[in-house]
Amino acid sequence: MKKSTKIIIGIVAVIAVIAILFGIYKVNAPKAQEGTKAYTVEVKDKDGNVTSYTGKTDQEFLRGLMDELAASQDFAYTGSDGDYGLYIESINGITADYNTDGAYWSIYVNGEYGMYGADQQPVADGDTFTFAYEVYSAQ
Repeated sequence: MKKSTKIIIGIVAVIAVIAILFGIYKVNAPKAQEGTKAYTVEVKDKDGNVTSYTGKTDQEFLRGLMDELAASQDFAYTGSDGDYGLYIESINGITADYNTDGAYWSIYVNGEYGMYGADQQPVADGDTFTFAYEVYSAQ
């Protein structure tokens, strides 16, 4: 009887820890802003040239904004969906191949390195998103 009681207590404890971690995630997860929002999207290529797009959107997350831009302007991107969301492979015909030379497309939000991928990055009124072609180099 004691062994089964310990097992039950262990299972309850694991469930409680999972519930607490889920609650912490929900509280700290990025929040989307509803309604129309002004935005600026900048694409900084490998030579430092910047192409800017401005407008208004009802999209709640950056990937939706990217899809909207691709449908209505000269913005284009390709990517693949993985365990961590969208992995951006190319923007406006410029491919960043990490496996070849360490290049990747980074996302900056209002001048700060983005903490989320395009799928989870909320869009807020007045945000500036910069896609920058960068090359990782071990120092």
